[in-house]
Amino acid sequence: MEIKIVKVGYLKTNCYVLIKNNKCLIIDPGDEANKIDELIGNNKVVGIIITHYHSDHIGALNDLKEKYNASVYDKSNLIEGINIVDEFTFEVLYTPGHRIDAITIIFKNYHIMFTGDFLFKESIGRTDLETGNDIEMQESIDKIKTYSGSYKVFPGHGDSTTLQYEFNNNIFLR
Repeated sequence: MEIKIVKVGYLKTNCYVLIKNNKCLIIDPGDEANKIDELIGNNKVVGIIITHYHSDHIGALNDLKEKYNASVYDKSNLIEGINIVDEFTFEVLYTPGHRIDAITIIFKNYHIMFTGDFLFKESIGRTDLETGNDIEMQESIDKIKTYSGSYKVFPGHGDSTTLQYEFNNNIFLR
């Protein structure tokens, strides 16, 4: 599986396009649909995944949904556990705290996860925004600590990292 990344919008949100066998999933189309289109190329869009509904993660959602007639997947229609969208099999972990609808997308076979604004390199998402919650954030952190340090983390903003790096350097995960 190939992972393409583009930073979009005024908050430089990471939008991910996952490609496998000429099909792709889009994760968090935050803005600038034209930039995301470039990453899609000739691949068929089989779905759009939203890690949470803050405006900087969904700014291009409607444009891309309409252009590609793509289904949208989020906490409302993904189960906590194994999910399959076309050729993509992934685990969903509910990770509220930054926002009540926050999810983390985990591809166990590739040891990668897309954490939205739940987990960043050396930090976590804010809990002082609407539906944010410190207790839920701690529960989500406790869940993520059960995963192997070998997982590569692709956050909603900033640089990618690994869980091991976060276990060693992120004060919130100690």
